Amino acid sequence: MSQDIISDTLNQIMNAKKAGKKEVVMTKHSKLLMEVLNLAKEEGYIENYDISGNKLSIAIGKIIECKAIKPRFNVDSYSINKYMRRYLPGIGLGIIIISTNKGVITHNKALEEKIGGSLLAYFY
Repeated sequence: MSQDIISDTLNQIMNAKKAGKKEVVMTKHSKLLMEVLNLAKEEGYIENYDISGNKLSIAIGKIIECKAIKPRFNVDSYSINKYMRRYLPGIGLGIIIISTNKGVITHNKALEEKIGGSLLAYFY
C-alpha cells in the first residue's frame, strides 16, 4: 500500500466492485477520507460506511467508476469546467470532490459559491 489513503481506498472499492463484492474493509482511514466518503454517501455512490475499532467497512452503492485525481491539481472556479470534461463522462453525470478553504465539497457547490481548491477524487 502507498501513502495515499484516499487513492488506496478508492482502488480497493473499484477492485471489489469488479469482483462482485458488496463491501470493502480497510485498515487505514483519515479525516479527509471520511469527508470524501460522506460526499459519496450523500450522492448515493456508497450506501454506508462504519468504523469499528481500527477497521473501516464500506458498503458499495451505485458506482460505475471512482478514482483519486493525481496530481492534486489546484483549480480556480473558472477552470473547474475543464476538469469536469476531462474526468466525468457527461454533463450532470458524476461528481468531482474538491478540497477548498470552506471544507471538502463537490464541484457543483464550488461552482455555485465561485471558489476553487485542490481536486481530490471523482465518482460516477
